[in-house]
Amino acid sequence: MKVSALFTAVLAATGASAAPAPGPKPCSSPFGIMTLRSASPLHFGQVSAARSNLFIHLPDQHAQCRGGDRPTGATLYIKDQELFLLTPPGKPVQKIYVDRSGMGQGYLGYTTGQETLPRYAETRGWQVGENNILNFNGTGLIACPNSMDGAWSIWAFIGIDRPAGQEGCLGFSPMIIPDTEALKCQYTQRQ
Repeated sequence: MKVSALFTAVLAATGASAAPAPGPKPCSSPFGIMTLRSASPLHFGQVSAARSNLFIHLPDQHAQCRGGDRPTGATLYIKDQELFLLTPPGKPVQKIYVDRSGMGQGYLGYTTGQETLPRYAETRGWQVGENNILNFNGTGLIACPNSMDGAWSIWAFIGIDRPAGQEGCLGFSPMIIPDTEALKCQYTQRQ
């Protein structure tokens, strides 16, 4: 008995553990995204979805939501490393994709229902890392100003500081915030 207690104490003191090393957190509960970038216009921003794109500081998503609500932020969830917008039952699924090709330069968008993904689109690789920060295959996100209605457009960061030649882009930390209301909406598509 004393030997096993001593062995346990040694393991605890050295930090050894039989538990697996922490990895990405599975996440299937609905969440919103708060943007973090100190001393910038992005700090404490909210991620929105409209016209098959994701934005920060979009004044109106024009989403159709249950109960007629008009939220300013999107509600999302992760399933099998794919990121989805939370849609009402019976409505088409809306799935987020990333185009990291030379042409896409980290373009981030979403498809609705059976809509065909762009040629180089990737959907798997979304995970929540330390401090509840969302990432795509271990890489962060970047936002560029002067988009639709004065919002910032969101891109996956692939080493390009100015995707599509845009100026003033900033990297940020997309922190997931559990969404207890989990409002189900159908977000607008590209026209």
